[in-house]
Amino acid sequence: MIKVNHIYIFLGLTLLFFSCKSEEKNETSTTKTESKIVLEDRFQYLLDYPVDAAGFPRSMSLDPQEIHKVPSKDWTSGFFPGNLWLIYKLTEEESFKTKAMEWTALMEDQKYNAGTHDMGFKIYCSFGEGYEITKNEDYKKVILESAQTLSTRYNDKVGSLRSWDFNKDIWDFPVIVDNMMNLELLFVATQMSGDSSYHKIAVNHANTTLKNHVRPDHSIFHVVDYDPVSGKVNDKYTHQGFSTESSWARGQSWGIYGFTMAYRFTKNPDYLAQAEATAKFFMEHPNLPDDGIPYWDFDDPAIPNAQRDASAAAVAASAVLELFTITKKQVYLDYANKVLASLNSEEYLLDASIQAPFILKHSTGNWPKKDEMDEPIVYADYYFLEALIRQKDL
Repeated sequence: MIKVNHIYIFLGLTLLFFSCKSEEKNETSTTKTESKIVLEDRFQYLLDYPVDAAGFPRSMSLDPQEIHKVPSKDWTSGFFPGNLWLIYKLTEEESFKTKAMEWTALMEDQKYNAGTHDMGFKIYCSFGEGYEITKNEDYKKVILESAQTLSTRYNDKVGSLRSWDFNKDIWDFPVIVDNMMNLELLFVATQMSGDSSYHKIAVNHANTTLKNHVRPDHSIFHVVDYDPVSGKVNDKYTHQGFSTESSWARGQSWGIYGFTMAYRFTKNPDYLAQAEATAKFFMEHPNLPDDGIPYWDFDDPAIPNAQRDASAAAVAASAVLELFTITKKQVYLDYANKVLASLNSEEYLLDASIQAPFILKHSTGNWPKKDEMDEPIVYADYYFLEALIRQKDL
């Protein structure tokens, strides 16, 4: 079992942060104790989940209860090993480190998978987290080999890494805002190797995204399609949002996080300015609910009866906590505290009785395809845990 003293020390610290809004939230000591117990149980379920090379947990339907499993080639596969590494950081419990190493080893086959742009999600969230903790040189080699593989998707005319390979009858060279998240792998690869080519690719990609994905109100298009020969923009879309001109919530959070991270490695003030402008759009949007957890798309006409997206909230919370460390602006800390208090509650924590390797409920995966609707999804847990660590480190 998890060492209870480690979990409670951690939760005591995070709940101290949450208590800054306790009068508004009207939290009781009973509610806090219940959330401690539920979160402890959720961690235990992740630890107990059997290692399976073909069964990385991605999401879960609740009625009926069924865990959706994927192989390592799926873009979400790296998050579950990452979750175990993050829980080890929070608890210092060796059993999570041991299990994280077992799952991470199953990701190594992806280091040569040039058919995906999601190398950062897959490798940096698993091997990257592991390397930070262990300094294992074999992990470093995998990270560098993966960065080299990812670099093969770069087109210098476009100035970006290609995102998807599907829908070739519609798109020539699609680039999605999510791809900003994969740049961290390249930035780190330059730091590890001294090879500046990775850094240059990441900067060029960020600059192209900054130029073409951002609307005048600082919301962000999901997809920009380019002519790979001339580099010119063909068209712009919001593929996973309600409509082309709508603001898909998770896309906005990818943008906030991606530009903040790019600023960390480059100190380019344009990246910081864009991260703050999109964060302002997100946090001050009139359709953002009081608990800080957005609807899956800010422009869904079904609001207030539209589905929420806890994953978008978790990504945004983690991102603005980094913005707070950079800018010291209280608005970022206030929003992150509110979101984490909301997520660490009965409304969003998966019930302790559900024996599954997930923490949060109420995430929305792909609404247009009606896929992973209002479900626990593994990447929501990853950014929730990362945000808790960033909050604790303050």
